[in-house]
Amino acid sequence: MMKETSVLCLLFLISLLSCTTNQARLTVSPSSSQFFQGVFVSLSCEEDDSSAGWTLRRNTSKQQRTQCGDGTHRWGTSANLSCDISYLVERDSGVYWCESREGPISNMVNLTVTGGSVILQSPVLPVMEGDDVTLLCKTKTTPSNLPAAFYKDGSLIRKQPTGHMTIQHVSRSDEGLYKCDISGHGESPSSWITVTASPPGTSPLPVVISVGSVCVVVLLVLLVLLVRRCVHRKTEDQNKAAGQEITYSDVTISHRRQQPVKHSRESDSATDHSEMRTEDVSYGEIIIKDKKTKSKEINTVAVYSTVKTKDISYD
Repeated sequence: MMKETSVLCLLFLISLLSCTTNQARLTVSPSSSQFFQGVFVSLSCEEDDSSAGWTLRRNTSKQQRTQCGDGTHRWGTSANLSCDISYLVERDSGVYWCESREGPISNMVNLTVTGGSVILQSPVLPVMEGDDVTLLCKTKTTPSNLPAAFYKDGSLIRKQPTGHMTIQHVSRSDEGLYKCDISGHGESPSSWITVTASPPGTSPLPVVISVGSVCVVVLLVLLVLLVRRCVHRKTEDQNKAAGQEITYSDVTISHRRQQPVKHSRESDSATDHSEMRTEDVSYGEIIIKDKKTKSKEINTVAVYSTVKTKDISYD
């Protein structure tokens, strides 16, 4: 019993620790996966507990796992859980993520900085299956409502006169590499759009809320199991303390054999060489009361004995 209780306690602590470990979420402002050279961008590690020590890192074509504000390979300005890049250049293109001292990392974001005149503004984070997604093809100097052609995996999807295209109720088949082209201005870089499956029968919810709900359920189940185990153990201890003790008693019945009785000659002749046997059966009941318990019930033990009497005539 002690072993099972210890296991439950261990599971409870592990679940509590795993639930209190927050998963950071990297956000980009303005929300886009492509930027013109020379613009401002801010990246933030969003999470509930800042004690985890989240820092922002990136991989580029020139450097690997460099930290925002690092003195050796400085890029951006670090402020709390955010990192600001005041003037983007093409070498800032790469993969960005948040990382804690304990090891967990956030979602990864792929940012592209171009020196060209056309970019495709697309969701920087994965989109949920069933949502609507709007793609915007814009230029650096002219208005953003110019006619544009949109491509997926190198194939033309459609041409839009206003420069934006909306994909309604996206599915996994809409996942792929997108780009756009504005006649007379050029073509944008390509950006990958990721589509995540929506849980069946439920509305799309943030991942943090889903994980939190699972943790709460697990903690409640483990808490109920611990309470039930403690109550069960307490009940068994009480029953053991107030339990009835069973007393066994051996009853030995002994018979004294009578001395042979001398018979007269007349009776001897009548019973000569004969043997008389009588057999009597008696029943007795012994009641043993247990004075150690307060229970109103009285245990009764019935003891049955058979007494055999054998009379043998003697000469």
